[in-house]
Amino acid sequence: MAEHVLSALPTHSVWNRALPPRLSIASGDTVQMECVDSSGAQVHPAMTATEFLSIDRARIHALTGPIFVDGAVPGDVLQIDVLDVAHKGWGWSSVINGLGFLKERFTEPFFFLWQLDGEVSRSLAPAVVPLRPFCGVMGVARAEHGEFRTRPPGPFGGNMDVRELCKGASLYLPVLNPGALFSAGDAHAAQGDGEVCINGIECPVDVTLRFNLHKNRPLAGPMVETSTPRKQETEADQGSWIVVESATDPAAAARAATSRMIDLLAACWGFSEIHAYLLCSMAMNLRLSQVVNEPMFTVSAAVPKHVLPRRRLF
Repeated sequence: MAEHVLSALPTHSVWNRALPPRLSIASGDTVQMECVDSSGAQVHPAMTATEFLSIDRARIHALTGPIFVDGAVPGDVLQIDVLDVAHKGWGWSSVINGLGFLKERFTEPFFFLWQLDGEVSRSLAPAVVPLRPFCGVMGVARAEHGEFRTRPPGPFGGNMDVRELCKGASLYLPVLNPGALFSAGDAHAAQGDGEVCINGIECPVDVTLRFNLHKNRPLAGPMVETSTPRKQETEADQGSWIVVESATDPAAAARAATSRMIDLLAACWGFSEIHAYLLCSMAMNLRLSQVVNEPMFTVSAAVPKHVLPRRRLF
């Protein structure tokens, strides 16, 4: 199994299955990817609010990739194991007129720089913000021909902003094009569910990912497996199985995520559909992962692993 290094530049800020891959790998390979911050390295630690307002927003998300996975074809599943996500000591957040969950209340632009000290930030005193870096965008090329901005997520993954995709998680994505054409970026050192102000702590990172291909395993949309290191593991925190759905109506996304979880429980643990429905009502957590990537909302449906017998699904 080979190890690769992929620099950030040149980045891309659109989904387009015609983009030439920057790296070709085999199933089982590991890639250390450099990711600039979501501005495309336009923001820097000495930047002023006035300078921030003049950045080129066409460069937002600035993804690293695409990565071509040999042998991947539509109908397969690509597993991406997040081995490490390392921030570089600083990050930023903003409020932008016309964006965010409370855009009618917060109409004045605002820019904030964070100092990241290991596993916490004390920049917003007296709060101590725990850091759990992850890539807000992780996805494969869309099935449709053409060029698409990266803001809306979808069945291909993309701008999901699912904060559970930190070190130790595995993301499963349907392959929609030959080679899958995976890209990642928009890293956040920390983010709450919802990402309500439009940003997490946006930051550059080095992320290490391992890729595995599962042949002939159809998947309707993104799925996440989280885990806790065994030395820290308690019965109540063994990780979760999470299905992710995005839609223009958050209720529709929540219904789709719940329905997919019922299908997963029936297919992999042998529940009848009605028993799976009951279990979801007792043990499943529905979360709004992001509410700001208009027109799409993203909902995560999570069932804790300790509720179910241990099982490998792929």
